[in-house]
Amino acid sequence: MLATLDPPLGLLVGEELSRHGVTVATGVAVETVGRRGQRLSITGSAGFRAETDLVLVATGVRPEAGLAAAAGIETGKWGALRVNRAMETNVPHVYAAGDCAETYHRLLERCVYLPLGSTAHKQGRVAGENAAGGEVTFSGTLGTQAVQVFDLVAARTGLRDAEAREAGFDPLTVEVEAWDHKVYYPGAHTLHVRITGDRGTGRLLGAQIVGHRAAEVSKRVDVFAAALFNRMAVAGLSDVDLSYTPPLSSPWDAVQMAAQGWVTEQSRTVPVPNEVID
Repeated sequence: MLATLDPPLGLLVGEELSRHGVTVATGVAVETVGRRGQRLSITGSAGFRAETDLVLVATGVRPEAGLAAAAGIETGKWGALRVNRAMETNVPHVYAAGDCAETYHRLLERCVYLPLGSTAHKQGRVAGENAAGGEVTFSGTLGTQAVQVFDLVAARTGLRDAEAREAGFDPLTVEVEAWDHKVYYPGAHTLHVRITGDRGTGRLLGAQIVGHRAAEVSKRVDVFAAALFNRMAVAGLSDVDLSYTPPLSSPWDAVQMAAQGWVTEQSRTVPVPNEVID
């Protein structure tokens, strides 16, 4: 479930769906959709069969770049329009932004295809200002995103473990559970936070959070996004002056407790050099 998250967090999303009466069937390839009276009949691999009133086909986002490509604008490996950080295409005075264009990734330091509404707005502002004679650049995306599934919110920013390893980092991912506010106040909820950092340098590389919709999940992932944007180390999150009041948070926020858990685990896994006594 929710393959943009690590499997342990995706499992929490699947449990939330099941709790609300949704039957979850993963690893099934849909083979046919047909009519059976007034309902729709679906068959799939591994003997999967179901009947329903509605079938929603979600195949992901693909760039609509045909018109621009026909005009001579270059496209990249994802079929999206190639742009530089000023959102310029290879055709003079033609700019591109949003889901049709590539996106500069701030951590990977290269272009990717990562269509998000927040990214499109930022790119559009850069393209518009430059088209009007300005000189600004797109600062880059971190892939920060959040989604609500019934009473849960799932969010992520930056790189997951496999993505970080592919990019040449030595990633360490640690999961920590923490309360969203002091537990002696009513309505406290558990947050599941996974932090990915570079084992050797301690640099923050990414974070994922799943928690109740009242637990400020999206704003807490924004703390991680701000730290990533400024290339902070995981340990540095403990020094950030975050707000505290018992009904809403803790003296050490869940973000900071997760960071401290990561630093503890890093200290166990990074070998200490042997001392040389002269």
